[in-house]
Amino acid sequence: MSDYYIYHDQKRCIGCYACEVHCKTEHNVPVGPQLNAIVPVGPKLVDNVPRISFVYMLCYHCAKPVCVNVCPTGAMQKRAKDGIVFVEGSLCIGCKSCITACPWGVPQWDTGTGKVLKCDYCKDRVDQGLKPACVTKCTAHALHWISAKEASDIKREKFAKEMAENPGHP
Repeated sequence: MSDYYIYHDQKRCIGCYACEVHCKTEHNVPVGPQLNAIVPVGPKLVDNVPRISFVYMLCYHCAKPVCVNVCPTGAMQKRAKDGIVFVEGSLCIGCKSCITACPWGVPQWDTGTGKVLKCDYCKDRVDQGLKPACVTKCTAHALHWISAKEASDIKREKFAKEMAENPGHP
């Protein structure tokens, strides 16, 4: 797993897709492939009111990324210093092994270049001490750039709060 994590606060997310737009702009991604995605869930009734929630999907930057292991050219790489998984475009031959191997469907095919694209947490920005474009441009401030430990703590606290509010429900 990467040292970093993009935490998505579903309660703040309004589904504006600014994260997707700014990611595409930052990386010059054409129409079609998506390096991140907002997925609407619902509508469902919450207190008898129809509501839609949103799930933010992007690369998990796995501890043992299958996409890296199956890449025959070494184009799919994991940085030793922080665990960010990325594609070295100059090495990609377009075999799509990483696309097939990823259980999350993260690597995307760019028909224009004939190469694979994926979220790299805007590693060039991170190296400059900046946050990823999706986080910086989130209009509702629903995305947060945090450490992996902070993410684990937040998830544990959220789960404990939900269990306290709804005893007996896993």
